[in-house]
Amino acid sequence: MTNIQGTAIIRDRGQLTIPEKVREALDWAKPFAVVSITTSTDEIIIKPYVEKVDWDQIKKDIRKLRSYKGVQGSMSEFIAEDRYRH
Repeated sequence: MTNIQGTAIIRDRGQLTIPEKVREALDWAKPFAVVSITTSTDEIIIKPYVEKVDWDQIKKDIRKLRSYKGVQGSMSEFIAEDRYRH
């Protein structure tokens, strides 16, 4: 990717509009995109926010929840019934 540069002004309350030519060069720089902002001594770095999901841990937690047995049935049955009650 070629480096695209532009100039912007930081407005009241720290608002910054990213120049159109910079936004067009990046797929992720769209309205309401969540970004990660980092600073160093003399620069601000804006990157797309990527949430790291530990799918193995999620699967492990689901198996653990499904294994709980209550007086009236399993936890997963309780959650499913509760979800459809409302």
